[in-house]
Formats: sequence, structure tokens, C-alpha cells
Amino acid sequence: MTPKEKLREDFKRALIQTTRALSSQQDIEVAFGGDHAQVSGKRARIPLPARVLDPASAAIARGEADAAALRLAHHDDAAHARLAPKGAEAQSVFDALENTRCEAIGANALKGVGDNLDAAYEKTILDRGLDRLDISQAAPLADVAALLLRERLTGRASPKSAEKMLDAWRDDLEARAGASLDALAAAADLNDQAAFATLTRNVLRDLDLEEEEGEDKGDEASDGDGDSDDNQNASDDNEDGVADIPEDGLPESSDDSEGETEFSDENFEQVEDSADGATENAKISSMRPRFEGDSGVTYKAYTTEFDEIADARDLCDPEELARLRRTLDRQLENFHTVVSRLANKLQRKLLAQQNRNWDFDLDEGVLDAARLARIIADPMQPLSYKQERELEFRDTVVTLLIDNSGSMRGRPITIAAICGDILARTLERCGVKVEILGFTTRAWKGGQSREKWVADGRPANPGRLNDLRHIIYKSADAPWRRARTSLGLMMKEGLLKENIDGEALLWAHERLIGRPEARRILMVISDGAPVDDTTSSANGGAYLERHLREVIARIENLSPVELLAIGIGHDVTRYYRRAVTIVDVEQLGGAMVDKLAELFDEDAKKRRSAA
Repeated sequence: MTPKEKLREDFKRALIQTTRALSSQQDIEVAFGGDHAQVSGKRARIPLPARVLDPASAAIARGEADAAALRLAHHDDAAHARLAPKGAEAQSVFDALENTRCEAIGANALKGVGDNLDAAYEKTILDRGLDRLDISQAAPLADVAALLLRERLTGRASPKSAEKMLDAWRDDLEARAGASLDALAAAADLNDQAAFATLTRNVLRDLDLEEEEGEDKGDEASDGDGDSDDNQNASDDNEDGVADIPEDGLPESSDDSEGETEFSDENFEQVEDSADGATENAKISSMRPRFEGDSGVTYKAYTTEFDEIADARDLCDPEELARLRRTLDRQLENFHTVVSRLANKLQRKLLAQQNRNWDFDLDEGVLDAARLARIIADPMQPLSYKQERELEFRDTVVTLLIDNSGSMRGRPITIAAICGDILARTLERCGVKVEILGFTTRAWKGGQSREKWVADGRPANPGRLNDLRHIIYKSADAPWRRARTSLGLMMKEGLLKENIDGEALLWAHERLIGRPEARRILMVISDGAPVDDTTSSANGGAYLERHLREVIARIENLSPVELLAIGIGHDVTRYYRRAVTIVDVEQLGGAMVDKLAELFDEDAKKRRSAA
């Protein structure tokens, strides 16, 4: 081990010990990974320290660890769930103010902790692009409210990177909720989470978020406390070890039921969204109705120099990628039976098509017992034999194109990753090659493409203004064993951003066209229409959707690639000719298997008719 590596390992051990000490809980599990600190139960996950530990990087790492420790020390998940509002945007503001409370306790008690938190907060703002927000869009209420409260609670100035955001929206939020924020900051005891939450609801009311909440769900959550505790205990039991699915294939199920199998809530751990994730989801859900019309200009990209096609292994260090894969395996280990039913159902469909026809009345082969009666009636008749005829099972490749947008965060992306894993293994056993791709953007609300457009004077009708990120999780020629770890990347915090479906579809299609297989199938899994805030603002809200429709029509009418889509809570049947929409994400596995089985059934019927 080199001196630099030893220094980094020593620093990691120090972070673990200080996290436990600051949280006053020695029994917590501390792991490294992700872009920002996260806490769940007795588990804390903090980002890996930078490889070069300069003072600035060390302060950021300490700040993330301190944030996790303070949440462990001062936050009660059960009370938070009981007191939280129901609306998505209201929840994001509520969560952000609660995080501010926990961090303010530590910052006020220990100056060094406050300095560390400042460094980590600065990096968070830069990572999320809040330093370059377009002020023409809706205010990021959660972030601005948290900054204003932070100033009141700690007396510390907000980070310089937040100045533009605060300059744009400080006056508006102070006019609407300044008084309730003052009352919140004047709370006698920051350690009283319930009292703080009650005053936080006044802030939500002043920001016009309380109306969407309906009745307080406190009683409902209280009634379910016992269940919550049971679920937590069950989850803790599963954390003792990670049982990987055997790499030589899926376990065989004794249940041969042909009925539709769906994933059940019992079979998955709840994947919790961070406050940042809830904020971005709220932005996504609120942006669709704002944009209307379409410039009518032919679709184009303002620049492609910042676009990226990346192998999943290049977007994450090996240690974190292995940990993310273990997280995915932990989701898989609780429902071997469900996995087997889905896999066996599709496998039977495929294998049943390979050897089904016979040639009769042959001079040699297998004795045809069905024609023995003819011999008894007329002993002079020759014996009749039959021979099984090998049907050409066309070599096939299937591409799964998975939406990696922010609205897929949490449960949807977890189940999409699990289903991709299941199908890859199953189809590989049947001799069908599988490619798994993902699509998102490199930044929220435009990246370097938008910056270039702004620097060029914002010319009209610029076209696409965000930087594409297309991800190869598994290439068609890579065996599942070699690519299995890469699928864990879908669990990475901060990966999922915006979705530009049309160009992703073209990219996946071009990869398929270049394949030598006789049959090529492209399955798209998405939970919404194309969304890129900056592009829609500059070109009209229908710009991306129109391009998607054009791409779909071109593929369906002119291409040999067979296209099908599955929409999760989003009606994709209005775009795709061959599509299905599912209401609940737990239906995804069954829908994927059913649609593929239908395609192979159709192909088998065509070949039988031709014969």
C-alpha cells in the first residue's frame, strides 16, 4: 500500500469513528458510497473521500459524515413520517427544513462541525446545478427555504454558490413566509422535533402548499406504527448478509402456473428517496403543464460536443459499484419463487418453439405408434416411422432501453434493474442475446450545452440544450456473469436526471441495426413523456414529444427492428403501436415477460404458416 493509499484508509477509519461519536451511537453501520450522505435506520452511507486529500476535499468528506451523524443523533424517522405532509413539493420543503434543524444543532455546538457542513453544502449546490438555475422557471422552494432558515438558525452566511438563487427568490419567500421562518428559528428547543414540525407546517401554509395536503395523516401513521416497527425489524434481519443469486442460472420453481405473476410489495425493501430526490421529482411533476406549443422547427441538438456514451463501469469506482450490486442482490434474495416463475414462463415459451414439428411415413426414424393399428389391420403394410424436424429458431437479440430519469428514482428504477437482470439471465439460457441500455442527461436544467448557448447570445430555436448521457449496462455480446455488477449503477444516488427519449431511441436502434442477428427486438421502459426543462423552455413544450413521435413512426414503418414499450403509470399506447401501460411498477416483470412471449408466439405462428 502506497503512503497516499494508507493516508486515505486512515482517513476513512477516522470518518467512521467520528460519525459514531457525533451520533452517540456506536452500533451504527457506516458504509462508503454515493454522492451525498444518506441515513436509513441504523445505517449511514457517506461518500468516499477524494483520492487526493487536500484540505478542501477533507472538509467536504467530514461535512458529509457530520451531516449523517447529526441526522442519526437528532432525527426520529417514525415521528417524521407521522408529522409530514402528503404533497410531493410540501414534503420536499418539510424534509429540507428538518435536515436544516439537525445540522444547525451540530453547527451551533461545534464550530468545526459548522465549517465542515458549509464545505459539504457548497459542493451539494454545485453538484445539483443550483448555482446556475434559470430564474425564469419556478422557484426551488425547498432549497431557498432551507437556506433562509439556515441563516436564521446558525448565523452563518449562505454559500457564495447560492447567491444567484437567493438573489432571485429571497424577497418573494421573505414576503410570503418570513414571519413563519422567524417563528421557526425562535423555537426554544431545536431538539424538540415534534414542536419544530408543527411550526414548519405554518411555513408550508404561507407558501401555499398546505392546501394540497388535505387532512393531517398523523392518526393514520400512528395506527400503523406497529407495522412500521415490524417492517423495520424484518429489514434489519435481512442486513446480516447478502445472498447472491447463483450465477449458473435461476433456481427452478416447483410451481408451473402459467398465470400472470406480479411483484408484490412484500418482496421488496422500501427504497427511501432523499430530500434532494423528492425536490427534483416535484420539479419534474410540475413542469409538464407549464410549456405549451412548439416552434415547429426540425429537431436538432444545439451542440453534441458534451454528449456522453459511457460504460456503466466507467461512471463509478469498482468498490462502490460492487456495493451497489450487493444492494440490488438484497432486493432479489427475498423472492426466489417469483423470479423463478417469471423466468420459467418465458423459457418454456422459447424452448417450446425449437422442436415442435415431425415428418411422418418415413422408412427410418422413431417408430410411429399411432400408425400401428394400420399394421394390425393389414400385416402387409410396412412399418411407419417418424422423425422430429429441427425448426430454424432464428438467432435473436433483445435490447432493453430503460428510462434513467429522476422520476424513476427509488422503487421504479430498482424494479427495472431487477427485471433487466432476470431477463438477461433467462434469455441467455435460451440462446437469445440481451443488451441493457439506459438514458438520462448529465445535468439538471441543461449542462454545458446550455452554457454555450447562453455564451453565444441565446439564439432563437436552438434545439436540444442538455448534455446526453447514454449508458451501456450490458452489451449484447457480453455474458451476464461479466456484466452483472454494472446493473448496480442504477442504484447510484445522483445518476438519474432528465430524459430525452427520441435521441435515446435512435441510439439504441442504431446499435441494433448494426447487429448480425436475424431478429432484433427493442423494448423501451419509461414512466413519462420526454422532459428537459431548458430545451422545452427555448423550443416549446411539444418539441421533445414531437421528435419522439417522429422517431417511433420511422422505426415502426421503415425499420426491421421490432419495437415495443412498457409505460409505468404513463400511457405509452398513444406513442407506440405495440405497447402496454401498467398502473403499478410491481407489474413490470410480468408485463415484460408477457410482451416478449407474445412476440415469440407471433413469430412461431408466422414460421408455421410459411412451412
